[in-house]
Amino acid sequence: MPTVQRVLMTADTVGGVWAYALELSRALGHEGIQVDLATLGAPVSAVQWREARQLPNLTLHESHYRLEWMDEPWADVRASGQWLLELEAALAPDIVHLNGFCHGWLPWRTPALVVSHSCVLSWWEAVKGEQAPERYAHYGREVSRGLCAAACVVAPSAAMLAATERLHGPLRFTRVIPNARRAEAYPPGPKEEFVLAAGRLWDEAKNLAALDAVAPGLPFPVRVAGEVQHPGGGRARAPHVQSLGTLAPGELAGWMARAAIYALPARYEPFGLSILEAALAGCALVLGDIPSLREVWGEAARFVHPDDEEGLARALRELMAHSTERERLAREARARALTFTPRRMVEAYLELYAALRARPSEAWVSPALPAS
Repeated sequence: MPTVQRVLMTADTVGGVWAYALELSRALGHEGIQVDLATLGAPVSAVQWREARQLPNLTLHESHYRLEWMDEPWADVRASGQWLLELEAALAPDIVHLNGFCHGWLPWRTPALVVSHSCVLSWWEAVKGEQAPERYAHYGREVSRGLCAAACVVAPSAAMLAATERLHGPLRFTRVIPNARRAEAYPPGPKEEFVLAAGRLWDEAKNLAALDAVAPGLPFPVRVAGEVQHPGGGRARAPHVQSLGTLAPGELAGWMARAAIYALPARYEPFGLSILEAALAGCALVLGDIPSLREVWGEAARFVHPDDEEGLARALRELMAHSTERERLAREARARALTFTPRRMVEAYLELYAALRARPSEAWVSPALPAS
């Protein structure tokens, strides 16, 4: 099958996609593949620059264009699309790997796949319990246009792919490829009696407010790593948990190594990289009972409905009171986590890249779609 030597990949710098993109780029480097990573959304931070420089196969192309889910982004989406086409023309990649939706409809010269990490419409349904309001109609049309034009749509879980197809389909060609993390970056350590969570405190999808609500009645303290400053202004309040603030990846790994329990009673989590990291670090998992997390973790976690605060408190108290059960669940979570390897992920992507390049060009060239 056709070989791949160079990939043009996009990534936003303000969420978990950055970690995914670097993990995949590192694994592609082990296969001798060069990656040009085009960043969007916000300036690359000093920590992110240090991470990127550690990968000899990675070249960073930085931009500050607004992302499709941000307020009034469409002029920037059009401008960033032109910038990406210019990069493709200059770099001549073998594959275009898009970690956003709207650029899927651009007239790419080479096969372009789109990864559906999350979307506003499925987020709104899961978090708010209703369809997204009319103000997101333009967003929905642009996302659907990009997805339907892509040579392939990938999702990290079957649950996320099903939601994407239901809201934006039918799609031309799809795959489920789970995310991955390197086990050596998250070594378990001696466990201490505290609960850890990670996520933006103001993000309703993570449902960290439920942890704050139950924390006063728990025998272990609850610590939360993540941003507290809301991008729209103001700070999230969580008076009953200890806020660790925003941590560098190595710092967060250290906290995970020490934590006995990792809790994330999420309402929406298409895969959950922080959960995978905590499981590799030997934490017992208490998670929101949603289809994607059931799919990924099976019997290796305790599940609690996101609205059931008493059930969350009960599950945490039981694990706190019974160290043998807590340690057993942690072992099961780590064994499960060790199956989500970068090697497994990169092999799936390489097979997909080759399959897309082997198809006739008319099968992957984006159809001419009118602007909406």
